[in-house]
Amino acid sequence: MSTTVDLVQALKNELKSARMTYADLARSLDMAESSVKRMLAKSDMPLSRVDAICRALKIDFAELARRVADAQPLLKELTHEQEKAVVKDKKLLLVAISVLSQWTLEQIVAAYRISEAECIGCLAQLDRIGIIELRPLNRYRLKLAKTFRWRPHGPVMEFFRENVVLDYYAGGFDGPAEGLLLVHGQISRSLAPAFLERLQRVAQDFAQQHQTDQKLAAKDREGYTLLLGMRNWEFEAFTRLRRA
Repeated sequence: MSTTVDLVQALKNELKSARMTYADLARSLDMAESSVKRMLAKSDMPLSRVDAICRALKIDFAELARRVADAQPLLKELTHEQEKAVVKDKKLLLVAISVLSQWTLEQIVAAYRISEAECIGCLAQLDRIGIIELRPLNRYRLKLAKTFRWRPHGPVMEFFRENVVLDYYAGGFDGPAEGLLLVHGQISRSLAPAFLERLQRVAQDFAQQHQTDQKLAAKDREGYTLLLGMRNWEFEAFTRLRRA
């Protein structure tokens, strides 16, 4: 969440971009230069003063606030409580997964039995949770990093393990651009992390391609789910047959 410090830093950046010195700003605000320096150094000022500085810089306060929000670090992972809130309601989870795919409000309502009012309510909830920043006309900015993942043992993954995994694997994986590979083997412990890194790069490439292809028409895109995994694992039934 952005703070007053972030807001003041954004003002300093704007001053620099406008090539406006503290002396120039002081004259615009009818203040002493030393007072302006002290005010900005302490990052402590009323909103009326922030608004006055915006007028001096000829920028809109709403635009400044948007720039502050855009500069905030993106989330790589949600907290347990945030995930718990997402899976609490099936429609909210549906909208959350949809925004991860950059779907618009119109696309979600057209594809699923969810009303526009319900969808807007879900977007507002996702804004409160911290997944998106809801903007005018029900547009939004995703606040998750490209490397975002659900918590390995968090509420969302637990939900998918219990309700989705069997449904996913029930498919034949024999359609166009579909496939299921199951490979087992014994390899060097020192090399195993390198294979995991390759899988992570594949996942990142898939996510990046998704972002790139948002410019294409809907008829030229198809929804796919890429599920990658690697575990030090043996089928339990086989483990029970091992010699002591």
